[in-house]
Amino acid sequence: MTDPAVAPDPGVAKAKNILRSHVRAERARFPLPDASRAARLARALRCCSGSRVVALYASVPPAPDTLGLADALAAAGVRVLLPKLAGFRTPRWAWYSGPASLVSGWRGIPEPEGPALPAESLAEADLIWCSALAADASGRRVGTGGGWYDRALAHRSRGATVGVLLNDREVRDAVPADAWDVPVHLIVTEQRAIRCPGVEAAATQDPPSGGD
Repeated sequence: MTDPAVAPDPGVAKAKNILRSHVRAERARFPLPDASRAARLARALRCCSGSRVVALYASVPPAPDTLGLADALAAAGVRVLLPKLAGFRTPRWAWYSGPASLVSGWRGIPEPEGPALPAESLAEADLIWCSALAADASGRRVGTGGGWYDRALAHRSRGATVGVLLNDREVRDAVPADAWDVPVHLIVTEQRAIRCPGVEAAATQDPPSGGD
C-alpha cells in the first residue's frame, strides 16, 4: 500500500504527461536515421560488456529499438530477460530465445511465448534497460506512464545497473520526478553514454499504480 507521505503530486503528474506527449510527437515526426540508430545500438552493446544476464523491454516503433540489442546479446552468449505483460497484474519475465519465440502481447507489444517467471527473476540481471521517454543527467527518468518498471525495479539486485535508451534530444536539463521514481545509472543515445553520478539504490516500496 502506498504511504500517504509519497502520494502522487498532481503537478508532477501533469508535467510528466505534457513531456510524454511532446516526446511521442517528436519521435513520430523526426525518426532517427539508420546510421544514428546503429550508433546507439553499438554503444548500448558496449555498455553491456561483462554482463551475464541483461533485462530488456521489447520496443515498438518509434521507440528506440531493443530487439536488435537482444539479438546481439544472445549471439554473444548473454541471457536476456523480456517482460511478460499479457494477463499479469504484477511484473513477470521470460527468457528471450530469438525472434521466432515472440508473440503479440498486451497492446501488441512482443513478448516471449515461454513460461512466465516471477518478478524476483529480475535479480538475476546485471544490467536492466527500462523504457523511458526522457531523462536527465541526475538519473531522473520519465517512463511511459503505466508504473510497470517502478514496480519491477523493486526486485532488482542491489548491484544491478539501470539504464535507458533515448534519442539525444530527449536528455533534458531536468525532468519531473516523484518521490518513488527509481533513478537510473546510465543513459545511452546515438551520440553519447552518460553515467549518472551519485545515484544510490532506491527504496523498494511499491509506487502508486499511476506511476512511471
